[in-house]
Amino acid sequence: MSKRIGPKDSELIAQYRNGSDAAFDLLVDRYQSKMYTTIFLIVKDQKVAEDLLQDVFVKVVKTLNSDKYNEEGKFQPWVMRIAHNLAIDYFRKAKRYPTILMEDGSNIFNSLKFAEENVEDRQVREENIELVKRLIEELPEAQKQVLIMRHYLDMSFQEIADQTGVSINTALGRMRYALIHLRKKMKQLNFAYDKTIYPK
Repeated sequence: MSKRIGPKDSELIAQYRNGSDAAFDLLVDRYQSKMYTTIFLIVKDQKVAEDLLQDVFVKVVKTLNSDKYNEEGKFQPWVMRIAHNLAIDYFRKAKRYPTILMEDGSNIFNSLKFAEENVEDRQVREENIELVKRLIEELPEAQKQVLIMRHYLDMSFQEIADQTGVSINTALGRMRYALIHLRKKMKQLNFAYDKTIYPK
């Protein structure tokens, strides 16, 4: 089993907080490649991944300089979590919207497709899309994460399991519960979904 050569992360952090930029450079060199790979696997765009990697460093520097850092001895999982979350947030803020399939394989927006869409229809459809986005935001974090990775990012369940550090069965379970919660929320709000597709 290979051991890391050089000072511990906690030692480098202490040195950086005492004014050593070289210590921070060592931390960057240690994890830059792994963070970039994590981000790139999610966003699948080199330029976006590079930009987000810079954002990770900015966030890390800001946190270390503000004395809010309290993950002593857990620097690596902390920075990897920041990298992962920034990549997910990138898609949350983007204007893209996924095709969300329910448990029976039907599209959540089946009832929102209009043969000839007029202004009113378009407005209703856009309002419903915004509503579903908000409902997704309200899901428990683990379920929301799997749903976004699956439908926004088009990742396989194997990729999701690898990225989130859980088994495929856990990832599948979270996805299933996310869809169950979505359907329950839609029913509570009397959302205009197709009752033949989503029976009571």
